[in-house]
Amino acid sequence: MPTTPVTVNLDDDVHVRIKALAEVCGKSSHWMMREAIRQYVEHREKREEYLNDGLRAWEAYDQTGLHVSHAEADAWLEQLADGDNQEPPSCHP
Repeated sequence: MPTTPVTVNLDDDVHVRIKALAEVCGKSSHWMMREAIRQYVEHREKREEYLNDGLRAWEAYDQTGLHVSHAEADAWLEQLADGDNQEPPSCHP
């Protein structure tokens, strides 16, 4: 995969800590920074996807009124926890 060089200015303390961690892990500080950025980006993408899923679910409820009550969801989750693999309850108005 092609790469693009970038410059990041770090506090001296953070730079020293990255170097120390890299040494302990047997990795380069460059690898540590790339990995940290990769993990952060993946985390933020998943968070945005989660929030967007919630907004879409709210919009669907707002348009249709279809839902499952807390009690229905809780009862279903209890069944799953007990090993009884049931289908989720059906949505209703």
